[in-house]
Amino acid sequence: MLGTSLALSGREAPVVRIESSGHGTGADTPPSAPTTGASGTTGSTGSTGTAGTTGTTPATAPKPYAPSPPTRLLVPAAGVDAPVTGLGLNADGTVQVPPADRGEEVGWYRNGPAPGETGPAVLIGHLDTVHGPAVFRQLPKLQPGALIQVRRADGSTVDFKVRTLLQAAKNDFPTEQVYGDTPAPALRLITCGGRIGSDGHWTDNIIVLADLA
Repeated sequence: MLGTSLALSGREAPVVRIESSGHGTGADTPPSAPTTGASGTTGSTGSTGTAGTTGTTPATAPKPYAPSPPTRLLVPAAGVDAPVTGLGLNADGTVQVPPADRGEEVGWYRNGPAPGETGPAVLIGHLDTVHGPAVFRQLPKLQPGALIQVRRADGSTVDFKVRTLLQAAKNDFPTEQVYGDTPAPALRLITCGGRIGSDGHWTDNIIVLADLA
């Protein structure tokens, strides 16, 4: 269990794990290979350097949006057009995830910034569940520059562009790179990946880092 926790505008930064695997329905599940150095990105947190920091400097940081909960996530290059619901914390300090029977749903960590607010907004989704491939099944194939759109409850849409993808072992979650302060609105999409371990679960997290477009 990770004990690391950061302050993020007075909010707790939890560990994220998504334990699902498609070993029961694996024929349609993306293999582990695309998540190792996927799309030319770093293959582990040990080689990411400064990838976790925003590409926007404070001097040029765009104006943030007013707070408003996300309602829908669109990632055309990954085939994502999904509803978003709020997530809290489990008793062990990990973020809640959408139930396995709602694998096409994305969860927003509501104790952190909303997409469009200053700081990193965190959205979480399954790669697969026992029911088959899920909402983020194509996420590891995203390329830098891909468009991500978040629709919000106030009727606005916030556009982001993928900067890079990270892959990290679940027992070495890159807390600073995911939750660390950013001078402008930022977005993190998190799912699972790597390989299926002896416990039947994926070994790693795949993390998309995106900046305001």
